[in-house]
Amino acid sequence: MSKTASEKNIYDRAMRLDGRRTSNNVDDRRRNGGGGIGRIAGIGGGIGGLIIVALITWLSGGNPMDVISHLDMGGANMVQTAPETQLSEEDEQMATFASQILAGTEDVWTREFEKMGMTYEPPRMVLFTGSVQSGCGGATSSTGPFYCSADQTVYIDLSFFRQMERQMGAGGDFAYAYVIAHEVGHHVQYLLGTLGKAHQQMRRVSEREANEISVRLELQADFYAGIWAYNDNEMFNSLEPGDIEEGLNAASRIGDDYLQKQAQGYSVPDSFTHGRSDQRVRWLKRGASTGNITLGDTFSPDYNDL
Repeated sequence: MSKTASEKNIYDRAMRLDGRRTSNNVDDRRRNGGGGIGRIAGIGGGIGGLIIVALITWLSGGNPMDVISHLDMGGANMVQTAPETQLSEEDEQMATFASQILAGTEDVWTREFEKMGMTYEPPRMVLFTGSVQSGCGGATSSTGPFYCSADQTVYIDLSFFRQMERQMGAGGDFAYAYVIAHEVGHHVQYLLGTLGKAHQQMRRVSEREANEISVRLELQADFYAGIWAYNDNEMFNSLEPGDIEEGLNAASRIGDDYLQKQAQGYSVPDSFTHGRSDQRVRWLKRGASTGNITLGDTFSPDYNDL
């Protein structure tokens, strides 16, 4: 994303996106505040706790609706969004960036599905501010970005990218692109039937076993984000030196072990649902270094070997 020296924004370096098309599958609801009232439980004493939910959920790649369903709703707060949101120039730049990244995933996955003799049906992306209603239920900005298979849509409040930089030290264009590509990776899993089968199996097993299946899903979505990066760069020469490192840095800061240690000083492996930091880095790097979708089987290996 281009910028001048006088601009103060969240981008440390820019991917090469000048002249790239934007997607036609973006529904921008930011000006109307995203759709009214959202409901989410208060955790850990307010906004700080909600940011942790967002970090663990979105950057970890899971469906925030799954998290919300397990929260103690006795502490829920009703959040009324503003009737109209004023957007800055930076807000518009971020929306264009997100649309270009989504378009890149469309181009890459269309080609990858053609190689498999299949037709790729791209997801929609909804940009919202404050709160939103999805096919998976209501969510607020604090939930973080998520993919809803019920309506095959990625939902994102772009202010989350600022939180990535300021709360986690995980800034940079490619780190934000990784977030979008990871969610699109869940859509790829949906189209291939992986997501549905995994969710069915998760309902039949113990909580610990269900968590392990969730980890396999999330690591594969990381791998698919890497597949996108490799092929997008091959098709459009989009990556600058250091971009992949931005993504790997983000992946290292969203592992269950890292986040749990930051939040409580220790980790509980049986509760992991997204994978350790080293696992997330490894699978993202595998996809980004090979571009070979056949190397992304996270379900066959022994769990301890992921």
